Formats: sequence, structure tokens, C-alpha cells
Amino acid sequence: MDDDDFPRPLHGIRRLALGALSGLLAGYAAIAVAELVSVAVRPESGPVIAVGGAAIDRTPPAVKDWAIRQFGTNDKLVLQLGILAVLSVLALVVGMLATRWRLTGSLCVLAFGVVGALAATARADSTSVSDAFPSLAGSVVGACLLYALIGRLGRRTRSAPGHHPSRDEVDSIGTDDGAAATHHEGATGGDGWDRRGFILAATAAAAASTGAGLAGRALNDSQGQNAVASRKGVVLPPAASAATPVPKRAALRIDGISPFMTPTDDFYRVDTALVVPKVDATTWRLRIHGQGLSRERVLSFDDLLKMPLIERNITLTCVSNEVGGPYVGNARWIGVRLADLLRECGAKPPSKGGSADQLVARSVDGMTIGSPVEDVMDGRDAMLAVGMNGQPLPFEHGFPVRMLVPGLYGYVSACKWIEDIELTTFDAYDSYWVKRDWAQRAPIKTQSRIDTPKPFARPKAGTVMVAGVAWAQHRGIDKVEVRVDDGPWEQARLADEDTRDTWRQWSYPWQATKGGHTLTIRATDRTGETQTQKRTQTIPDGASGWHSVVVSVD
Repeated sequence: MDDDDFPRPLHGIRRLALGALSGLLAGYAAIAVAELVSVAVRPESGPVIAVGGAAIDRTPPAVKDWAIRQFGTNDKLVLQLGILAVLSVLALVVGMLATRWRLTGSLCVLAFGVVGALAATARADSTSVSDAFPSLAGSVVGACLLYALIGRLGRRTRSAPGHHPSRDEVDSIGTDDGAAATHHEGATGGDGWDRRGFILAATAAAAASTGAGLAGRALNDSQGQNAVASRKGVVLPPAASAATPVPKRAALRIDGISPFMTPTDDFYRVDTALVVPKVDATTWRLRIHGQGLSRERVLSFDDLLKMPLIERNITLTCVSNEVGGPYVGNARWIGVRLADLLRECGAKPPSKGGSADQLVARSVDGMTIGSPVEDVMDGRDAMLAVGMNGQPLPFEHGFPVRMLVPGLYGYVSACKWIEDIELTTFDAYDSYWVKRDWAQRAPIKTQSRIDTPKPFARPKAGTVMVAGVAWAQHRGIDKVEVRVDDGPWEQARLADEDTRDTWRQWSYPWQATKGGHTLTIRATDRTGETQTQKRTQTIPDGASGWHSVVVSVD
């Protein structure tokens, strides 16, 4: 038989496949061990979370905005799955590389660990080099495992006396750092590699990695039990200043319209936290300090609950909300008036001689949000909220304490999981989003939305109720108008107003005729400003334009 008759390519493919499997197992082990080690540090120090956080921080604003529009509250899950997918591909490639350069492949695994360690220590909420330990420990285990598994694909053994390997055997023999080896057929199954040893090692590695990963996840979850218990133990005291009763005609009974009060479970969530922080209310502290204060304060959660609380219905809006988008909601909040706390510390707004014009709120996850001091202290119901819709804040919405300022987009007002307030100036400090090209100041723009009929709906000819919501927080809505196709603007019926800080429902009985039609909406706030027709993107200070839907009437 000629040398060309031997199946050399088949053996090469099989070896690469086993190498790829080895790389995947090594990557799996590295992540699982890192998850376990993160128990001794903190959950956020794990490599997937650390790399994910670094990816969020370095992603262009336009891409973040696109992700929010496409995936909504699932954007973080998509990011984590994407990271795992990329790591899996890299692990496969490194494993195949290691079949030829065993040591180099293992060093690549270590290099990935270094990247994860740097990402963990570079996060805004990182306070210790110990955040690097999970990634480094996981990469060491992964590198050693890859080295061992690749060794099973070609270990040196002694040939039988007088035996000369055939071309098949030479091709099936692995190398140990480039050295040729031969194998006993009885020990290797006759095909040139330690099949039994590889299968046992791979199975044991997979089982151990799964155990480590599950143990790490369970232990990390258990660390949040104190926070869960502290939330269950919260009893919100009655507000010293209760919310006024919502007018009966503030909520319209129309199918398809957004409810006047947004249920907590349906309230939008947009933030950068890949892991929702679970903060123990019994150990939580808030520090208030900075420029122009006569004294600093450190407050506990109990300190806040003992203060006079205000209860208000307030509509919040995310700056990532496109025209007609879903990232707006109305809830009943209870908390401490923020202006009162600042005055107790000696703060004054710039209009009254204060030297600080920016309030920088810091979250436990490292987020920084800058708000105008003037707006916080101008009499509006800016607060440190402790409750939402009659219950302690959910963890997803900032338990134990979050900040909110009516009339400002969330990225300049709504700091969740707040732990620090510093008074400074806009010239001296740029907050997280401002560093990423968003505007320093961002009052909410006058906007309106058609909730029903939905886009591309097929209503019957006759009376069709067109309805939705409009908002211009801290200014109030004065008028809503509807236009059918290119016809005249017709005034819609406004529901009763709750407060100028809440959205307002509206309706318009349209006498629909058969055919395709475009419905367009616009609102006018109490200052007399009508929302502009000019379409702008959400960056840098919120979207603008008229919302419209196309329907086909049967």
C-alpha cells in the first residue's frame, strides 16, 4: 500500500475535534471555579460579570440604545449569553491550537484569566485587588486541565521490540511539546492515543466543574438571603404627607390603554447592573458630603424611616425611550424629601448663593448620576424613595433606597441602590453617562403615545376609540390633539389630571372609514409648548417627534 492510501486527514480532524473538546472543558472549568472563588470575594468579581460590565462601559451609546430597543429588559441576559458564546468559541480555538502547541494553548487560557482579572479590578465599584482572584484562580485550573487533557492525546510510551510504526500509527501519535511518541495498542485502544485516560479525565473534569459552578451559584445566592430577610422585615410607616386621592376620572376604562398606575411587576427597568445588587438594609449606609455643606451626614435605613415621609404619584421616563416607546411608567412612591436632607447639611441651591450646582449620586454598583442641585431644591418632590406602590422597593428598582427627581430623565436623577451623595459642580465632575456623550442636564421632553389601536391593527369601520397617554413631568399636560392622515388636528378628550408630575390619559372617538390610515398624536404642556414634529434620536437628551400608527380599517 502506498503512503497516500493512509487516512492522514481523518486522524488530523479527529485530533482537532478532541482538542476543541478539551478547550471547551478547560473554559467550563475556569468559569465554574471562578464562580466558586467569587463566593469568598463578591459575586460581581466573577469573570462573566466583570467582562460584561467592562463591555457595557466601553460600548458606544448608540449601540447600548439599540440593545435596549431590541431586547428591552432582557438586554443583560443577551449580553451574558453573548459573552459565554464568544468564550466558548475562543475555548474551542485554543483547544485546537493546543494540539500542536500544548504549552502555548495553556498560556492562552491564563491570558484570558488576566483579562478577566483586569476587567474586575477596573470596574467602578471595585475597591480591592481581591476582585482579580476569581478570574486568576479559574484560569490556572483551566490551563492545567487543558495541558493534562491534551497530554492524553499523545503520551510517550515504549514501542515493542522490533516494532516499526506504520504511517497510520505515526499520524495518530500525538506529541508532547513537539516530541514524537508511540503507543501500546492495548493501553490506547489501538488508535494511538490514551482513549480511556482521556475519557475518564474529561468526564471527571466536567462533573467537578459542574459541581463547583453549582456550589458557587448556590453560595452566592445564599449571601443575598440577609438582604432578602431585611426587605421582608421592613414595615413602611405612614407618610407624614400622603398622596392626594387620584381623581376618579384620571383612569379611563378603555381596552388597550396603559393603566394609570403601572403595576410594579410591569414597571420598566433600564440600568447597567448585570447582577441585581442585593443590599442588606440593616447594614446599608448613606453618606452626604461635598462642596458647600456645613456638615456631613451618614444615615442608616432606620434613620430614614424615622424621618417625615412624603408619598407621591410620579411618572418616571428613561432617556432611552423612543417616540411611542415603553420605557415610561407611573407609580406611587414614598420616601424622604431630598431637599430637606440637603438643607440640614447646610446646602443651598445656586440661585440662593450655593457653590455646588451638581449633586452626584453613587450606587453600590459604581454607577454615578449627576443631577442639577437647583432642580432638586426648587420645591418639587425630589426624594430618597424607600417604597413603591405600597411596598418596600423591589431589588430590581433599588432596594433599600433609590433617588428620583420628577421632571428629569432617569439617567440624571434616578439613582438605584444609592449609597453616597456628593455636592460638586458640573465643571468639576462628569458622571457615568455624561462621559459617554449624553447631556449634563436633561429635563423630560413633552411626549405623547398612542396605546390603542396598535400599529397595523385592523379595526372595523365605524367608531374606533383612539387612546393613550401623554406626559410632561413637572409641567403638566394641557392639550392632546389627534390627526387622521393629512387632515386637521382634532382635540382629544383629556382624563382628569392627578398631578403635574404624572402622565395623563386621553381618548378620541374616531369615525373610521375603510382603507389604510395614519393616526398621529401631539401634546401641549402647561407652559404652552407643543411637542415638536422634528424627529431626534434618544442621544444626547431624549427623543422627540410625533408618534403615529398605521392601521387598515375593514
